[in-house]
Amino acid sequence: MASPKRRLQGLVAATITPMTEHGEINFSVIGQYVDYLVEEQGVKNIFVNGTTGEGLSLSISERCRVAEEWVTRGRNKLDQIVIHVGALSLKESQELAQHAAKIGADGIAVIAPFFLKPWNKDILVNFLKEVAAAAPALPFYYYHIPALTGVKIRAEELLDGIQEKIPTFQGLKFSDTDLLDFGQCVDQNRQRQFAFLFGVDEYL
Repeated sequence: MASPKRRLQGLVAATITPMTEHGEINFSVIGQYVDYLVEEQGVKNIFVNGTTGEGLSLSISERCRVAEEWVTRGRNKLDQIVIHVGALSLKESQELAQHAAKIGADGIAVIAPFFLKPWNKDILVNFLKEVAAAAPALPFYYYHIPALTGVKIRAEELLDGIQEKIPTFQGLKFSDTDLLDFGQCVDQNRQRQFAFLFGVDEYL
């Protein structure tokens, strides 16, 4: 089972991907961004290439380069760097997972595929399992954001027995307004050391 340096907890910044006025990624400011988060905000965990970072709008090569820059600039400054590696293509998601492991990320996260959607829990878990297996040494997180994916499988249902299928599973980023579902995730998994990251900031 994957074991992070420490349990992922506290504030986790969903980073933006800085762009130039010409639509190119502005890698030069990521180092300053790291320092701002750590020194000005006291935030030492980040979530890269997710919704806020517009990861799914970037090419695979751009996502890899963004991840590399965050890991390089965050080394010895940030505690945990989780890279979102979800994609519509299983092979691309696996490629991104392998890349995250290679560059020294601290974890990976995956959203549900949202074009040809999984219609039940088993199909979704099988997709997640295949991605997680591509980076077997990294903690794995499910990124639950049904408003964007259209996948309405409840997180509480998904968590039931998930570690038997995905041994590296460590928790989920819950970006939904169904607080009953979120509460049941927490209540029914108290014995497990899962991380539950709540992603709808305004609800806090």
